[in-house]
Amino acid sequence: MRIIAVSQLKNFWQRYPDSEQPLLAWIDEARKASWSTPSDIKAHFTSASILKSRRVVFNIKGNDFRLIVAVAYRFGAIYIKFVGTHKQYDAIDADTVEME
Repeated sequence: MRIIAVSQLKNFWQRYPDSEQPLLAWIDEARKASWSTPSDIKAHFTSASILKSRRVVFNIKGNDFRLIVAVAYRFGAIYIKFVGTHKQYDAIDADTVEME
């Protein structure tokens, strides 16, 4: 899968250094993947939450951080919509949030 806006993740781990290695691991796994359905994601990331509008929430570093992406299955692309702490995640609407 192609990941659009990896720079958003880099900016985040510069502010939260303990997120860098877990996010790099997620990036590595996502780039190797070829997801064509939400069940493909769930098969690999069992704790991922599938939302409406092709969105998926990933727990990063044992749920210390949350990553929301939109998946364009047909194009093999992942769009970063949000990355934040669990507390920041609790303050947003996961179905509509967009990166600033």
